[in-house]
Amino acid sequence: MAEPRDEEMLDAVGGAPADDAAHELHMQLDAAVETALNVLPSNTDASSSFSLYGLLNKAHTPMGKALLKAWLKRPLRSLEAIGGRHDVVEALLGDAQLRADLRSLHLRGLPDLDKLCRKLEAQKVTLQELCQLYRVSVKIPQLEDALRAHEGHHAQLLADRFAAPLSEAHEAERLGKFEELLEAAVDMARVPDEYLISPTYDQGLADLDGEKQEVEQQLQECAEEAAQDLGLQLDKTIKLDWHKAGNQRLRCLRITSKEERNVRQKLQARYLELEVKKDGLKFLNKAMKAAAQRLQQLTADYERRQAELLAQVVGVAATFADVWRLVSATLAELDLLAAFAEVAAAAPSPYVRPTMLPSEAGEITLLGCRHPCLEAQEGVDFIPNDCRMLKGQSWFHLITGPNMGGKSTFIRQVGLTVLMAQIGSFVPAASARISLRDALFARVGAGDCQQRGLSTFMAEMLETAAILKGATSSSLVIIDELGRGTSTWEGMGLAWAISEHLCQEIGCATLFATHFHDLAALATALPGAGVANLHVKAAESDTGLTMLYQVHEGASAQSYGLAVARFARLPPEVIEAAAKRLAELEPGSLPAGGAAAQPGPLTGADQGGKEQQNARELLVKFAQLPLEPGMQPEQLAAAVQQHALELCL
Repeated sequence: MAEPRDEEMLDAVGGAPADDAAHELHMQLDAAVETALNVLPSNTDASSSFSLYGLLNKAHTPMGKALLKAWLKRPLRSLEAIGGRHDVVEALLGDAQLRADLRSLHLRGLPDLDKLCRKLEAQKVTLQELCQLYRVSVKIPQLEDALRAHEGHHAQLLADRFAAPLSEAHEAERLGKFEELLEAAVDMARVPDEYLISPTYDQGLADLDGEKQEVEQQLQECAEEAAQDLGLQLDKTIKLDWHKAGNQRLRCLRITSKEERNVRQKLQARYLELEVKKDGLKFLNKAMKAAAQRLQQLTADYERRQAELLAQVVGVAATFADVWRLVSATLAELDLLAAFAEVAAAAPSPYVRPTMLPSEAGEITLLGCRHPCLEAQEGVDFIPNDCRMLKGQSWFHLITGPNMGGKSTFIRQVGLTVLMAQIGSFVPAASARISLRDALFARVGAGDCQQRGLSTFMAEMLETAAILKGATSSSLVIIDELGRGTSTWEGMGLAWAISEHLCQEIGCATLFATHFHDLAALATALPGAGVANLHVKAAESDTGLTMLYQVHEGASAQSYGLAVARFARLPPEVIEAAAKRLAELEPGSLPAGGAAAQPGPLTGADQGGKEQQNARELLVKFAQLPLEPGMQPEQLAAAVQQHALELCL
């Protein structure tokens, strides 16, 4: 069953329903997610396919491109609506001829109907733009026939979702009347050189046009007489031209400076000189001046009448704005879904239709999952990985492993796959089963904001607080590093407490990439919470570290930071000193000389336990702040500053 048409029209024009309704109909995304997952293009992108928008932006119409941005910002939460989009993509993916005809013959080159509709409603549209709408209207029957000719499994869907609305819009009493209006009002013989109201449309305009032609004939005769009088040849050595002076624009004659010297005596005796320039002399006689002035007056009256009639035509055409809104929304959706099919067909490896499940099913299973943007880059041989998230079993993925090993790529590709599925696209995987998510949250990357007075760690905590406030059991949370901007044990305590809160209090699907290997103990500390340890594979040898970019079960024993530093060509003496210091600091290692540590102040473990407790208390205070889901960073910063004293006590 097709989605409600008014919803598609809202998407096409970039409108938005009320906030409560939007949360019920659409997945919640914020600016942090758009940035973390490269959903929309940025100025730093080296190619268009660096962003998800750039990858999917294969639409041929301006409406389709605008609709893609709207869909990416508001993915669907309705199984029926998502399934309808998937059905269309499946039909167009399986019918390459129809897809090629739609994109190359019927949709390519269409004007921006959304923009024209706005101008039409405001009655600011020009006659040329009305003719653009006319050309779209006369193409609709051909597009409708192409859609109805499809004989696949979803033939009825294409007919009901696209052909039927277009047919309804093109009925004799709707766009049929619009075409009749334009055919009667526009002088089609002059298109595309000029866009004018036809003299046959109005008797007063026809009379003015007739008088203009008579005066223009008089001017032609005057020009011929002047040429004969001066012994010149019309249109060769003497030409009809225009003379502009102030608000006047008069017909006149022009000869070159060379010819002027030959006929100077006759010119001075019987003609009025108007202007002398490098290109020659402009002049006229009394009879021609009277005719030229008469033509100027008639032209002004003619243009005034043209403007009056154009206003009338535009006023009538504006009554068809609602019909054109429907046509625009229908063509935009068809164009975008055809683009999704084209992306799936042209992908380096096949895309698959995801099996969509209700949110309570608690499953995200992606086999052979790939990052859609990375695999599209030239020279990239992407290694796919599996993701199996089951509520109560593996609902919280804790991913450890070396830097540059693919942890961030893995969690991002899962987020992008879920996002693509819920906008109606096929996904880059061998198979996919996805429970609907009501929101997508991301805490990725490190960066301060000096303009707002936020340190890197404060920005990280603000983003985390927004996640804890807004996430529900039906959300998907992606965290790439947490707690790295403070002391090691304090960061570890925060990461542990936040993980506990996400698992036990919220219960949302979570992908957490970290270098805190001690967090692997969450799997045993929280039995039944669904914590699953994963790691990215790497092979270490005498020649260095080789990243395998494979995700396996179990926790990683180390982060291979020294191996990565060696690969980055840090000085050998620095790496050697780091290795010695690491051996001293690692838990369980003995100080140099093998002597046991002497009793004294708090040990590292005791200090770590105390800082973990402090971190939990800080997290509780953060959770109690009056923060709302979807708050912008400026609002979050202001809220934290207002309650800074409470956080410090």
